[in-house]
Formats: sequence, structure tokens, C-alpha cells
Amino acid sequence: MLERRSSHDDLIDHLVRSTALQRGEAARVVLDVLAYFDETTDDFVRRRHRELQSGGLVNTEIFERIAAELPHRAVAPPELSLRQLRRIVYG
Repeated sequence: MLERRSSHDDLIDHLVRSTALQRGEAARVVLDVLAYFDETTDDFVRRRHRELQSGGLVNTEIFERIAAELPHRAVAPPELSLRQLRRIVYG
């Protein structure tokens, strides 16, 4: 019987060959990275707001930092104003 391979097996194989990761560990890394990049813009803004707020930053600093980070995402969203960022967090 043929073993069924996932669509990311080539990447997992590459990680196993090029790092000290075992196959299961490499698969978890791939899934974690994919989940990170599947995060929507709204989810990213909310998550970063919580992280930065828990780090002691105030909203003025938080929203400026988030606005600066967004263009560097793998698939950058359209530019959002500080007001739009606040609306994502607070509705």
C-alpha cells in the first residue's frame, strides 16, 4: 500500500535533511509557520495590540508600531490609518 504524503512533505523532508529536527518536529514547525501566515490582518492587529499593551506600551505607541509592522508581513495588507487600527481593536 502506498503511503499518503501531505502537500508539505517536500518542505518537511528538506527541514529534516538540513537541520537536526526529527520528522515530527519539522512537521510541527511547518504547521506553526503556516498558521502564523494564515493570520488575518485583523487578528494580527488584535494580537499585537495585546502583546504590546502587556509590555507596558500606551495606545499611541502601540498603533504606530503596528502600522510600521504591517507592511513587513508576508502578504502585506493595504495601508491602514491609525483610526482603522483602533477600530479593529475596539470596534
